[in-house]
Amino acid sequence: MNRLGLVRASREGIPVGGPPADDGLLDAYSKAVVGAADKVSPSVVNLVVGRRGRADGAPPRPEPEGSGSGFFFTSDGFLLTNSHVVHGASEIEVLLPDGRRAEGELRGDDPHTDLAVVRVDVPGLVPAAFLGDSDAVRVGQLAIAIGNPYGFQYTVTAGVVSALGRSLRAVSGRSIDGVIQTDAALNPGNSGGPLVSSQGEVIGVNTAAILPAQGICFAIPINTAKFVAERLIRDGRITRAYLGVGGQTAPIHPQIIRFYGLPSPRAALVLSVEAGSPAQRSGVRPGDLLIGYDEHPVSGVDDLHRLLTEQQVGVEGALIVIRGHTRMVLRITPAAAPA
Repeated sequence: MNRLGLVRASREGIPVGGPPADDGLLDAYSKAVVGAADKVSPSVVNLVVGRRGRADGAPPRPEPEGSGSGFFFTSDGFLLTNSHVVHGASEIEVLLPDGRRAEGELRGDDPHTDLAVVRVDVPGLVPAAFLGDSDAVRVGQLAIAIGNPYGFQYTVTAGVVSALGRSLRAVSGRSIDGVIQTDAALNPGNSGGPLVSSQGEVIGVNTAAILPAQGICFAIPINTAKFVAERLIRDGRITRAYLGVGGQTAPIHPQIIRFYGLPSPRAALVLSVEAGSPAQRSGVRPGDLLIGYDEHPVSGVDDLHRLLTEQQVGVEGALIVIRGHTRMVLRITPAAAPA
């Protein structure tokens, strides 16, 4: 190509002998990831957890356990992590970002949301991550995960928010709602670490990945974590309402749906009723179909769990059931759920 051709190509926007045209975009992406990681990484810690077991005839002894991640969200030493990382721990060793090791105290954990708060007593103030607003998160935005997978400290992976509003089953059996799905890679040891926006704000607490699938990972939304953390710091536990029934989601017979004009084809089927529970006192029986609670439809056990918040403890409500072919309204006063 002659000199004139080079000039013409340059004027038409065709790169000649220079870097690829998308280098600017790649550089902006890299700067966003680097900036967010630099902002949040100083608050991320590695948790090494020990639990005690008992062999036959032997005294309790520490059992070897794995490790997880966590991050400071207050400057006086409170950190967030997953419940499944620290639940039942006899000792928690916290490896701080500056290399120091400290003992962590479990302030409280909530298996129903897979969240926990650990307190670390260290001299001076610690760098605290800024907690964002998970309600403002949008599908497709940049998502950065920071943690300690397989013990490799302060590992950063990046991807996007793949979906919002997912439900994830906790080890307790309750459904965790509003979960963030991301393709930022998570591995064992990432649990409890922060999921971060490009502005360096924590939008979620990394909790799980589907294996062997690629790029299907989940984080508890940070707005849920704020609510849970506040109560764990204050009370050491989350108070929830309790009816005392065991059940499962089940279909309703089409004739009953048509006869009563029910909004959902499913309900919570009662399989068992605990002795002395609010459900037994109100007259709930095995085989009842729970279809509503205080004017709210119930289409399964997850709906019932969502409705049984701490605000319902000690407050009488109306439990709507189908028994056989008869629609009934039972008055019930939920109690505080056992720890």
